Amino acid sequence: MSEQVGAKGRVVSVNLSEKKTVRKQRFDRGTLVLDRGFEGDAHAGDWHRQVSLLAIESIDEMRAKGLDVGPGDFAENITTEGIDVMTLPVGSVLRIGDAVLEVSQIGKVCHTKCAIYYQAGDCVMPREGIFVVVREVGDVAVGDQIQVVSIGDGTCDRSPSDSLAGSESVRSANECRKIEEAAQR
Repeated sequence: MSEQVGAKGRVVSVNLSEKKTVRKQRFDRGTLVLDRGFEGDAHAGDWHRQVSLLAIESIDEMRAKGLDVGPGDFAENITTEGIDVMTLPVGSVLRIGDAVLEVSQIGKVCHTKCAIYYQAGDCVMPREGIFVVVREVGDVAVGDQIQVVSIGDGTCDRSPSDSLAGSESVRSANECRKIEEAAQR
């Protein structure tokens, strides 16, 4: 069920914040800095989780549970639409706007439960959000096309080994869930 090379989606929202652990503010565009992340964003830095992506379809799941949430509320930098980001293997390459990004982690461990979790008893970012590193700089704007340039082999030179193992577990679980959902339709 992983996306195929050439698969396309679009940017719904660009979300940035000056502090961590807060919902991000929505912007029309942002500038990606090489091997850092979004200019002016608190999560940018010299590590493997420079930029985060979450699908609007995942946010819609939380809305269906009665939450009043939208793009940026899960602290994702880019809200996507029409591309199954959560099943892309680590190492997959995406072109978004002018920039080129490489998937470095799928999902994350929530060491402390966020406000969303306490409101809904669930949060989609730990299992459906992905993280990328900036390989080519550029601007990203609402409405920009997202294209899968290549499918990864499960590795990224920026990702620590424990992150790679966890990413594969989350990606596999996401693929299984997608297959089960398709079978129930």
